[in-house]
Amino acid sequence: MTSALIPCPYERTFLKPRILHIGFGAFARAHPMVFLHHGLVAEGGDWGVVAARLNSGVEALDGLDEVQGQYHVAEADSDTIKLREIGVLCGTCHPARDGEDAIPALIATPDMSVILLTITEKGYCTKEGQLDLEHAAIQAELAGGAPTTAIGVLVAGLQCRRAAGLGGVTILSCDNQPDNGALTRAAVLGFAEALDRNLAEWIRTHVRFPSSMVDRIVPAMTDDSHAVVTSALGRADPNAILCEPFRQWVIEDDFANGRPPFAEGGAMLVADVQPFEEMKLRLLNGAHTTLAWLGQLLGYQTVADCMADKELRALVRHLMLAEQAATLRPLEGIDLAAYADELLKRFENTRLRHRLDQIASDSSQKMPQRLFTPIAANLEAKRDWSVSAVAVAAWIIGLRSLTPVPDPRQDDLRWAALGDDPVAGVLSLPSLVPDALRARAEFQTTISAAFDRLQGGAKSAVTTIAKELGV
Repeated sequence: MTSALIPCPYERTFLKPRILHIGFGAFARAHPMVFLHHGLVAEGGDWGVVAARLNSGVEALDGLDEVQGQYHVAEADSDTIKLREIGVLCGTCHPARDGEDAIPALIATPDMSVILLTITEKGYCTKEGQLDLEHAAIQAELAGGAPTTAIGVLVAGLQCRRAAGLGGVTILSCDNQPDNGALTRAAVLGFAEALDRNLAEWIRTHVRFPSSMVDRIVPAMTDDSHAVVTSALGRADPNAILCEPFRQWVIEDDFANGRPPFAEGGAMLVADVQPFEEMKLRLLNGAHTTLAWLGQLLGYQTVADCMADKELRALVRHLMLAEQAATLRPLEGIDLAAYADELLKRFENTRLRHRLDQIASDSSQKMPQRLFTPIAANLEAKRDWSVSAVAVAAWIIGLRSLTPVPDPRQDDLRWAALGDDPVAGVLSLPSLVPDALRARAEFQTTISAAFDRLQGGAKSAVTTIAKELGV
């Protein structure tokens, strides 16, 4: 294994708190911060970042403060590791440490221009594309309680910003959701409308919500990955992140008050993100969710373990190209077969140890865009969706038999999966499967058949299905 260290080359004392990143975890460190880092290397500027968390993570932010916000990103494959010292941070903020008004006050500072979000699907508190006004935390905030959700914090900050007579900002979601900009806008405006219609109108006029598509495999750090970084760096860095070399960021070019040098750092600025977003959500994320559940039933722990199973690998490629790609709009300059094969090669990266149980978390929030939507399109077009059915069936079996993973609907899912008819029980849960899809009888019967096959033995089912599909 070879390694190289690239120190931070720009003068950090010039950085101002112009970007706020809410939900600052491993992915934030390894993806948007790296694009900004490269942009500062290329263009210079004063675009500094304040890293914020809302719930857990005080210790992690304290750790960054102890080293003046500098940390290393290790881009690793099976043979090489490239270490970069990232220096874009100029501060941290947490309501439990700094007070409940600290983040809204930051949003209302004159230099603040862009707010990045990595708060996971459930962090938007939405249902069917709108703010869930029945969400307990949202109700408490609207009743006058302290803001605890990301949406409540954002609206509190925008309210302060408006009161201070400042201009608008850009709120840029970096989460894996379709139309994440429109969803963020709907959530923020839904809250503002319920609070103050004049504020909602100000937000409509002054705040921008571009969509974006993010792509980089960033597993949660483990003792093993910390050891890899320590060996390559020659010393410990508890703030470091280990990730794959590949990175991609496609951003809708719609900014309210200045644009950070994301494009200069390698991001693509486009008029319409949706085709890129659909491609990634269905091919990469759909494959990941399939592997997360089916791979665990086969006894595997990581994505790389799954790739060593030739039949499973072939099924996933078939899922990508025969089932998921068929539902996509044409994207100029993109060879989907080459894209799928590059994904499979990325999945083979043994250095990452990307755990299946980590990917499986919050699956109730991921299934609609990753599997249910393309299944509906294939049913409508009368195309085969055999592997998609296996993926959904594996999820339901996993809910019954595997160690539970975090999910906002964990109790309901587990109860339904342990019932007399687990497929019908899970698929009939409210606000899970789109109504039009659930109404189609062949949807449930096909998944029930896949469920029965997997119950007879996951490995034998994978072998048989691979033979039937000729892969």
